[in-house]
Amino acid sequence: MLIYPEIDPVALSLGPLKIHWYGITYLVAFALAWWLGRVRAEQYGWKKAEIEELIFYGAVGLVLGGRFGYILFYNFSAFIDNPIILFKIWQGGMSFHGGLLGGAAAMWFFSKRYKKGYFEVLDFTAPLIPLGLGSGRIGNFINSELWGRPTDLPWGMVFPNGGDLARHPSMLYEFFLEGIVLFAILWWFSSRPRPVMSVSGLFVVGYGLFRFMVEFVRQPDAHMGYIAWGWLTQGQLLSVPLIIAGILLITTAYRRS
Repeated sequence: MLIYPEIDPVALSLGPLKIHWYGITYLVAFALAWWLGRVRAEQYGWKKAEIEELIFYGAVGLVLGGRFGYILFYNFSAFIDNPIILFKIWQGGMSFHGGLLGGAAAMWFFSKRYKKGYFEVLDFTAPLIPLGLGSGRIGNFINSELWGRPTDLPWGMVFPNGGDLARHPSMLYEFFLEGIVLFAILWWFSSRPRPVMSVSGLFVVGYGLFRFMVEFVRQPDAHMGYIAWGWLTQGQLLSVPLIIAGILLITTAYRRS
């Protein structure tokens, strides 16, 4: 069993102002996306000013979509009882699937403003995302949240708010798969000319598959439990459409080419 390194979620306190590590991981995510975008700009003939606008649009779409998605997919009943919780972002609650929808909408507005093809923008953006996802999972680890189910494997951890049982560090699995592995696949795949839609298709199918796999060892949300069959989680249910959509995008891209 590994020892959980108890890290104070608050990185810096300045009087009443508290700067949390989770917020810093978001800043790291956007900074990584900006830097990778500048690298890709030379290859795709984008202007550097366009990269800055792209990151701004993406950040707004991610944050708004992530929050709305969490309320819609994971806490809708509480929202009906008390709609004000939508604005209580300091209590936590972000959904990747909602953030993906918000980001996709933001990219549509960006593509219209700069008169670029929508899927060309998505293909350009997709490889910029995984390392940011990995950064966010490190934030989950520091917050001791989204931990996994009990395990007797040597790398199980006892989390401060997860009871006395050793659990899968599922957020670290996601850091590796959704962050490092998915980035490597997309960066390699997009390093050569590919049919339009294929890169964004590979991103959504890759994320969907990795998330579906990790959900088998991730503890489901306490207020939701399993959706069906004693094992299906909300995260898996939301990932199935991504896998299907990704396969359709890749198939369509190569048929058109």
